[in-house]
Amino acid sequence: MPKQDKATPAGIAKGAVPMVELWRGDRLESVHQGHAVVMRADGEIVESWGRPDVVIYPRSSCKMVQALPLVESGAAKGLAASQLALACASHQASAAHVQMVTRWLADLGLSDDGLRCGAAPPGDQAERDRLICTHAEPCQSHHECSGKHAGFLTLNRHLGGGSEYVDPDHPVQRSVRAAFEEVTGQTSPGYGIDGCSAPNFATELQGLGLAMARYATAKDTAGDSRNRAMAQLRDAMMAHPDMVAGHAKACTNLMRAANGRAAVKTGAEAVFVAMLPKQGLGIALKIADGGIRASEAAMTGLLQRYGAIDPADPVVAQYLGPLRNRRNLVVGDTRLAAGFA
Repeated sequence: MPKQDKATPAGIAKGAVPMVELWRGDRLESVHQGHAVVMRADGEIVESWGRPDVVIYPRSSCKMVQALPLVESGAAKGLAASQLALACASHQASAAHVQMVTRWLADLGLSDDGLRCGAAPPGDQAERDRLICTHAEPCQSHHECSGKHAGFLTLNRHLGGGSEYVDPDHPVQRSVRAAFEEVTGQTSPGYGIDGCSAPNFATELQGLGLAMARYATAKDTAGDSRNRAMAQLRDAMMAHPDMVAGHAKACTNLMRAANGRAAVKTGAEAVFVAMLPKQGLGIALKIADGGIRASEAAMTGLLQRYGAIDPADPVVAQYLGPLRNRRNLVVGDTRLAAGFA
């Protein structure tokens, strides 16, 4: 299997276009450049900015693809929709997230030691406070990717693989790579190791957008097992946005505002994807400098542009619009750059 992708940072910056601007007073203070593409499931590019052929690591934005073999294989039989959403999650490690992972592992006859994502402090303040007050250490179930890893372990039991399921040559990761290449329509040029120790396969941005369009158009009531599996994962994300991220997080907030019109997922280094079932469209974007504030603003703008979020919804102001200081004074604003969205 090919190893690490040889793409350079300059490759990400080349051809990037202004997408998000930060203004303070009447002066432009910062500009974030990037790439974005809107795709149909037949491969048509509806709109693009920058280079749709730029090669990226999708990072956590592709977790619904990493979960595809879990559902398609039948290994997920008996799992609740909330568990499927958690398998696609970058969660905050709230009590609800951690308890679901812990119960899931117990149902597999495993403990926290079976995970290979590593321990991480929880993002959820209440859970962090609980650990401090009880003098407890964070465990692997607190890792934001522990739901995805519980899914990997469930698939691994079905496949009969060894315990090191994050090894790129393990049957779990071979099945993930095969699914990833099939739904993106591209042979991956290589992989990098993600923060959770699993391989993350590179692809062109338009390949990621194509995968999202295929998820957007999938039907749970017809078609082959892959089509049904994609629909189940997409619908689980929309039905349980709290499991996909958590309160005050962009994925959860934007999906709540979309109210069934979009499933969205962010990834590290400012990758963001969306599936729009009504329009049958997939969206993928990458901010060249890795600025998460810009990817959240850009995705908010695109969701408005394609009718998935009402521009008057209060959630929009969290990512686009006036900037306020600690005294609640308006000191500037976040804008989409001219020519984008």
